[in-house]
Amino acid sequence: MHQSRYKRILLKISGEALMGTSNYGIDHATVLKVSHQVKTVVVAGTQVAIVVGGGNIWRGAAAEAGGMDRATADYAGMLATIINGLALQDALEKAGVVTRTQSAITVQAVAEPYIRRRAIRHLEKGRAVIFAAGTGNPYMTTDTAAALRAIEIGAEVLLMGKNRVDGVYDSDPLKNRGARKFDKLSYEEALSRRLEVMDSTALTLCRENNLPIIVFDLLAPGGIERAAAGEPLGTLISGEG
Repeated sequence: MHQSRYKRILLKISGEALMGTSNYGIDHATVLKVSHQVKTVVVAGTQVAIVVGGGNIWRGAAAEAGGMDRATADYAGMLATIINGLALQDALEKAGVVTRTQSAITVQAVAEPYIRRRAIRHLEKGRAVIFAAGTGNPYMTTDTAAALRAIEIGAEVLLMGKNRVDGVYDSDPLKNRGARKFDKLSYEEALSRRLEVMDSTALTLCRENNLPIIVFDLLAPGGIERAAAGEPLGTLISGEG
C-alpha cells in the first residue's frame, strides 16, 4: 500500500479522461479504475475531494461557436459535470468509499448544495467529496472551480488528472512528437509561456495561495496513488519551479 504524503488533496478529473478510449460519454471501466485508486488513497489516510469536468458530454465553447448564448452553454456544461459526478459517486460507493456529491447549483434530488464547512466535515469523517457544477457561475471553468475548492477546503496539493498526457509540455505532445516535457515549473513560467495547463484564472489563484499543482496522466498505472504518495510523477508546478 502506498504511504500518503498529504493529509488532504483535491483531484481534478477532466471529463475527457472519463471517456477512456471512447469518443463520447462515460467509459465504465475507466470510472471503476479511478474509483479503486481513490479508495486506495482514502484507505491510506488521505482525505480526498474531487472536481469533475464535463467535456466528455458537453463542450460549452463548441456550443457557443454554434450560436448558443455563452451563459446558457456554460450552465449546460455544469449539468454535464453533475452527470459525471453521480457516475463517479456510484462507482466509489460500490468500491466501499462513502461519498457525497455537492453541487454549486441547486439539484436537491441528487446532490447536496455546496457548503464549505459541511464538505470539510465529510472529509474529516473519511468520506470522499465530489464537487460538481463548477463554481456555479458561467464564464468560469472547472479548472478554476478546482483551484477555488482546493483553497477553500485547505487542500495541500491540487492533482490535475489529464487525458493521455503525462505532464506539461512546451507544445501538444499528441500532435508534436518532439514536444519537450517539463518536470518542474514555477507559476510564473507556466503563465508567461502560456502553457495549456489550466486557465490563467485558476493558475493565478494557485500562485496567490501557494497551492502546488501536479499534472499527470489520470490513467497511468497507479497514477493517483503515486501522486498522493508524493512520488515524482508528471509535472510539478509550484513557487519554486
